[in-house]
Amino acid sequence: MQIQTFLFRAGAAALIAAALAGCDTVPLTPARPGQTVTPPPAKQALFIRPASGTTIARFDGVRNKGLDIAGNLGDPIVASADGRVVYVGSELRSYGNMVIVKHNETFLTAYAHAQTILVKENAVVRQGEKIAEMGRSDTDRVKLHFEIRKNGTAVDPEPYLNGRLQQ
Repeated sequence: MQIQTFLFRAGAAALIAAALAGCDTVPLTPARPGQTVTPPPAKQALFIRPASGTTIARFDGVRNKGLDIAGNLGDPIVASADGRVVYVGSELRSYGNMVIVKHNETFLTAYAHAQTILVKENAVVRQGEKIAEMGRSDTDRVKLHFEIRKNGTAVDPEPYLNGRLQQ
């Protein structure tokens, strides 16, 4: 019985140590009078939301490989991060008028169903820059279909948009 208790406690201690190793720590030294203690900076999201509308369909990896964001005809679509425009067109079936931006060797973002595209291929875009206007090309309603692709594979955009995932 003593061996089982020891193994249980050792295992629990190892789990707690592993969990604590992944935590950020804040120094416990109190501030001196008149001194301002600055907390560590919050994690910055790698990508920003490309349109302000509500999410009408979420990533499921099968039927929806991104987010669908509602909007009105002509609402702005902005670059989610700095990058270079690598595709502008409507040749990809069911995406309508689309822009693809390459951010680095790992990430691409796609913006589909645009009414008007405001950038050309090879253009360098900055995060937050207006690149298109919302439309309903190849769809039944006005919306933006937004995808993040990591190494060519569609990933759930939401963790990247809220800063939970950095890479």
